[in-house]
Amino acid sequence: MDPNRRPTIVVLCGAERPPRMTSIEQIAAVRYTTGPRLAEAMPGADVLFAWDLRSTALRQAWPSADALRWIHAAAAGVSHLMVPGLAESEVVLTNARGIFDEPVAEYVLTVMLAFAKDLPTTLRLQQRRIWQHRETERLAGSRALIVGAGPIGRAIARKLRAAGVAVSGVGQQARSNDPDFGEVVPMAELRRALPEHDHVVVALPLTPATAGLIDANALRAMRPTARLITIGRRGLVVTADLLDALDHGLIAGAALEVFADEPLPPSSPLWDQPNVLLSPHMSGDVKGWRDELVRLFETNLARYVSGEPLLNVVETRRTPR
Repeated sequence: MDPNRRPTIVVLCGAERPPRMTSIEQIAAVRYTTGPRLAEAMPGADVLFAWDLRSTALRQAWPSADALRWIHAAAAGVSHLMVPGLAESEVVLTNARGIFDEPVAEYVLTVMLAFAKDLPTTLRLQQRRIWQHRETERLAGSRALIVGAGPIGRAIARKLRAAGVAVSGVGQQARSNDPDFGEVVPMAELRRALPEHDHVVVALPLTPATAGLIDANALRAMRPTARLITIGRRGLVVTADLLDALDHGLIAGAALEVFADEPLPPSSPLWDQPNVLLSPHMSGDVKGWRDELVRLFETNLARYVSGEPLLNVVETRRTPR
């Protein structure tokens, strides 16, 4: 862009605005808006900073984005921003890749240890003041299949390997001797790989190809002693099929971080499952994460103003400029 012109940034936020925006406001004209008013704010704006990671307002506001050149998502997932027309446009899409990798990997290791050491039962018995000796499992020596070979999946693989877990991955293409996964099998062979593992970690974005990927057939292919862990986008797991698999002992348990409906309704039968760990979509949200998100956007904004290539460009079915 013209270095002598201040960019105009629209910040799509809900009730909460991003913190520490003062330095950005000094170099850009910033318009804060919510989803219902996004279309009003977009005319003339160069940049959309999508702070509200759940808003789908861009779909309706897209025709008003007459000067838009860059969208930055304050999240790793971008499915809520993949509106019709984006792929064919000159608009560059970037995300917050890298910020959530290690915290999410820590969450996965934590829930796997909780299952292996039967921590949920220990807490329930403690609340009832019951002393009940039990034998638990070793995590080291178990096998984990990570479905999704992106940066978060790789961080998970490294964390699990350090704990003695044998790791393999599922990605777009098969390969051997991967530095993080060892062996990677193609997505087409997921069902064949499922029975060979004690833990199945789903770390995929939501796309038409991955929606409903973990269904009744996939769950039947897993070991009865296996646990499912989901940290990818909502819509990857068919909830009714998962509940049926848990009720019939087809798998040993599940740790769920994302849900088709959020917040999870109090009426959901998932709350009553004794072998399910529920987390309210917070595995990557460690102290200071909001500041990190803004710093990444600020770094990219400086590159945008100076004409440098942006960081964390997301492919939108073409090579973004």
